[in-house]
Amino acid sequence: MVVCKVVGHVWATKKEPSLEGLKLMLVQEDTGSGKAPIQVAADVVGAGIGERVLVVSGSTARKAFGRDDVPMDMAIVGIIDSMEQVSVPKKK
Repeated sequence: MVVCKVVGHVWATKKEPSLEGLKLMLVQEDTGSGKAPIQVAADVVGAGIGERVLVVSGSTARKAFGRDDVPMDMAIVGIIDSMEQVSVPKKK
């Protein structure tokens, strides 16, 4: 899983039939630099633009929908309410 930020929507009037009804969002990995590539992820949790989300990829993304026949490799599976990162002091 990776932490991403939702940065937009995708509208596709023509697409593979198994993608019908899926909400597609633009996500960018939250690296802090804002320079990570923007990618498309299917949304299973109802995320909105600006939210931090948990994204899975590969076969795990397809399993989030319970179907292996969907041609996708990224899915939003969680909306993050808060995060806390603890710094560990370096050993001398």
